[in-house]
Amino acid sequence: MSTDLISDDYANMAYLVVLLCGLLGFGLLRMMRNPVQTLKSVVIWIVLFCIIVAGVQIMEEREAPTAQYSAEAQTVTVGRSPDGHFYLTLEVNGTPTRFVVDTGATAIVLKKKDAKRAGLPVDTLPYNGIARTANGEVRTARVTLQTLALKEFTDQNVPASVNGGGLDVSLLGMQYLSRFSSIEIKNDTLILTR
Repeated sequence: MSTDLISDDYANMAYLVVLLCGLLGFGLLRMMRNPVQTLKSVVIWIVLFCIIVAGVQIMEEREAPTAQYSAEAQTVTVGRSPDGHFYLTLEVNGTPTRFVVDTGATAIVLKKKDAKRAGLPVDTLPYNGIARTANGEVRTARVTLQTLALKEFTDQNVPASVNGGGLDVSLLGMQYLSRFSSIEIKNDTLILTR
């Protein structure tokens, strides 16, 4: 069994299933008194439940703004996401990986799932490092990424870490951001200049 924490998606789904079971149980109790009216109520609740679940999925699947590359200016720009963060998709060993830009993080930190997709042996890595986060200490393993590419900017043999605990999204910390000559936030736009 994986040591990763249950993701928010699974927790939300579990909550919705429990809620649905409660509503169905209530409906069954009412059904004993007035079956026709109860059946109508159950159908209405199921339709409402499906609409809410679909709405939540649509809201969660809204993509963050896409990064734009300018060869002339040697810049990458990306708009702020609705949640207030900046997200960039980089290729880690050729695999597209979504990162949150985190100027408060020192290192490049991959969540286990992203590290595995990039070909790193997450199950056999020595998690002997410790990172102190707002949620407490987590174990980390140091790795070297063969390639890390953001649009046309490609770096080789990049040091990074793999988070041994639960991490929702990989972090793009100052270890990578310092490779740019300028980091600027202007009008809800992040501008990275090489």
